[in-house]
Amino acid sequence: MTPVAEIRLQKVLAQAGLGSRRRCDDMIAGGRVEVNGEIIDIMGARVNPMTDVIRVDGKRIPAPNDHAYLVLNKPRGVVTSMADERGRPDLSSIVAGREDRLFHVGRLDTDTSGLLILTNDGDLAHKLAHPSFEITKTYIALVEGTVTDALGARLKAGIELDDGPAQVDRFQVKDTSRGRSLVELDIHMGRNRIVRRLLDAAGHPVLELTRTAFGPLHLGGVASGAMRDLTRDELGALFDSVEG
Repeated sequence: MTPVAEIRLQKVLAQAGLGSRRRCDDMIAGGRVEVNGEIIDIMGARVNPMTDVIRVDGKRIPAPNDHAYLVLNKPRGVVTSMADERGRPDLSSIVAGREDRLFHVGRLDTDTSGLLILTNDGDLAHKLAHPSFEITKTYIALVEGTVTDALGARLKAGIELDDGPAQVDRFQVKDTSRGRSLVELDIHMGRNRIVRRLLDAAGHPVLELTRTAFGPLHLGGVASGAMRDLTRDELGALFDSVEG
């Protein structure tokens, strides 16, 4: 592979959409730009945008590439697969018409809705799915029964499941009404149906479940069945979550 020539830092910032060359000059002069952990405040600095880690105001500027990175709001009842062997509704109908071949990062069971990452960047997908990085996910669950704050302490301490102990990182009761409760939790474990099994073991079977965040990415206002491209800041934060 032909090595990428170093180019002026101002040009890299401008190409990333941070403003005109003059505005980027001001950012550098103001000490707002760092490269590989060092503040660069002199004009004319040259960088390799493919290998150098560049940040503006602490936010990483991702290296330019031709990969696709999207957030999808998976509807309930859709299988997390691009081709379901049983003929059930899958992701293929949602991404139909795109020329790039996308694949999903991680899974959501058929009855769970919410945030999925779609990409054709195999290296990033592998890192995001690998348990060693312990990416935190946020879920909203409607469960049976009236949940009290005491359950949060129990779930944080851990509950023994058939494949070992499991615990949440954060737990909050959002609402209780008519024998049901709405709860929100953060968990970094990625085992199969872990949220449903954990809440079921705690005596509160899940009625509805939605993933609202995956690491630094949030579902926001993405409609069910819709998807959107990641912003520059989101993509930079996502790379940070697996590369530091």
